[in-house]
Amino acid sequence: MDTENEDPLADEPLMLGDVTLHSRLLVGTGKYASFEETARALELSGTDCVTVAVRRVNLDAAKGPSLLDHIDRSRTHVLPNTAGGFDVSSAVRTAELARDLLDTPLVKLEVLGDDRTLLPDPVGTLEAARELVAQEFSVLVYCSDDPRMCVHLAELGVTSVMPAGSPIGSGQGILNSNNLRIVRELVDVPVIVDAGVGTASDVTLAMELGVDGVLLNSGIALAREPLRMAAAMKQACLAGRHAYLAGRIPRRLHASASSSGEGIIDGARAAAGV
Repeated sequence: MDTENEDPLADEPLMLGDVTLHSRLLVGTGKYASFEETARALELSGTDCVTVAVRRVNLDAAKGPSLLDHIDRSRTHVLPNTAGGFDVSSAVRTAELARDLLDTPLVKLEVLGDDRTLLPDPVGTLEAARELVAQEFSVLVYCSDDPRMCVHLAELGVTSVMPAGSPIGSGQGILNSNNLRIVRELVDVPVIVDAGVGTASDVTLAMELGVDGVLLNSGIALAREPLRMAAAMKQACLAGRHAYLAGRIPRRLHASASSSGEGIIDGARAAAGV
C-alpha cells in the first residue's frame, strides 16, 4: 500500500443507506429571498444533500417555476421531508408522495406535536418510523435529544436519528451537549444534529461532539448575508470534524508549559559555574 501519497486529512464519506455523501453538512431550502439565492447558498455551503418540504414546494412543472429547477440533481441528493405534518397518517402519505414524484427512497420524517413549539411528537414519530421502515424507506428521523428515544428509533431500523440541537428556527445552538454524546454512544446509526443552529460555532461544536453531520436551514437563510454564512457553515463543519478526528488535549486545572525550558536553565547554570 502506497502511504507516501495518502492525504493525511482524508475522511470517510457519510453513508445514509445506499446514498454516499461527501459533505457532512445538509442544508434546507426554505426561507430564502429567491430561488437564485437558494441555489448560490447551496453551492457555497458545499452540501451534496438538500432537504425539500414536499407540502410547500411546487412539484408540478406545468404550474410554473419550481425550487427543483434550481437544484442540480446530478450532484445533489434531494431529501424530501414531511414538514408540516402533525399526525402519523399525513406524514406517511407525504413520504409516499415524495417517493413517487422524486424517485428517492430517502425521507426526513417529521411528526410534530404542535405548531407553537414545533417539537417532535414521540409517540407519533415512533409509529410513523415503524411504518416507513416497513415500506423500505431510508428514514432519517427528526426527534428530541432524548437518548432512549434515539435508541428505540435505531432499533426500528431507521437510517439516521436526527436529534434537535434546540427548537426549530430558534438559533439557540446546542443546548444539551451531554445528551448528544450519550446518543452517539448508544446508537449504531448516523447521528445528525437537526434544528436550532444559529451560527458557524454551533456547527463546529456539534461536530466536535462526534456526531456524523449537521442539518440546518434558518441559520443560513435568515442571516444578514446568507451567502457569506453559507460559506462559513461549510468551513465550520469541516473544522469541527477535523478537530473531532484529531482529538482534543485533556482539560487541566493548572497550566502545562509548551516547552520545559530545561536546556536553557542547564546552560545558564553551567556558564555561571553552578
